Amino acid sequence: MNREIRTILLAEDSAADAEMAMDALREAKLANPVVHVEDGVEALDYLLCRGSFSGRGKGNPAVVLLDIKMPRLDGLEVLKQMRSAEHLKRVPVVILSSSREESDLVHSWNLGVNAYVVKPVDVSQFFSAVQTLGQFWAVLNEFPQE
Repeated sequence: MNREIRTILLAEDSAADAEMAMDALREAKLANPVVHVEDGVEALDYLLCRGSFSGRGKGNPAVVLLDIKMPRLDGLEVLKQMRSAEHLKRVPVVILSSSREESDLVHSWNLGVNAYVVKPVDVSQFFSAVQTLGQFWAVLNEFPQE
């Protein structure tokens, strides 16, 4: 089956965590381009093709890797808006957060997250987790045609 190569959207305000995630995805040798945004407003701008992303090509990302605690608009609000938008409600979303708060976990699942991964403190574990996520959601996961 011939599938288009879709982007991976990484919404992460920590420069260090974003750099590590991008390195891990690069090392996984995925063909998918990675778009990094630093807050929830930019994430929605990308997903809704508005603002600085108004000229981007059409199509949804293969997966959104979403931090919860971000400036301007947090990840839970991004997830809520995605699930209420007809063309975004099936886009896989993985919360990649340092939060172990039960309320964040429950709220994420109630809003329709596909997976919730607590960021490992250990660098090699973090690398491994992001590579596995990228390979699964961008390569192995099957999705319906839009």
